[in-house]
Amino acid sequence: MARDVQITFDCSDPAALAVFWADALGYQVQPPPGDFESWEQALDAMGVPPENRNDASAVVDPEGSGPRLFFQRVPEHKQTKNRVHVDVRAAPGLTGDERMAALEAEAERLGSRGATRLSRHEPAPPLGAGHLVMADPEGNEFCLD
Repeated sequence: MARDVQITFDCSDPAALAVFWADALGYQVQPPPGDFESWEQALDAMGVPPENRNDASAVVDPEGSGPRLFFQRVPEHKQTKNRVHVDVRAAPGLTGDERMAALEAEAERLGSRGATRLSRHEPAPPLGAGHLVMADPEGNEFCLD
């Protein structure tokens, strides 16, 4: 039986990183629990002090099929290359110049939202379709694939 998975990011600003990844993936920030109209109301009811209100955030696929991404505040900053990364499928079904143009357009869009372009890998058939390596606003690497 397949299991649901969650991808967890250690970060400095969970709320901001959640907004970035929601935009990058077409996800949404996870709605507050129960009948609460906002996270502020929920956190008030839970007794979470103001200084801890950005300790965690999450984004979810609005259609319910993709994994939940969870962002948790940690005291240390990112120091080395990711061993696991997210591939954002930004050009499905496209090949060659058309594929790379679609990837470049998405890189520009995400760059305007705080991402950084790290490198470009040209198509190398038969197995290499070409991709861009990016970093989110906190430096976590991901690929536009």
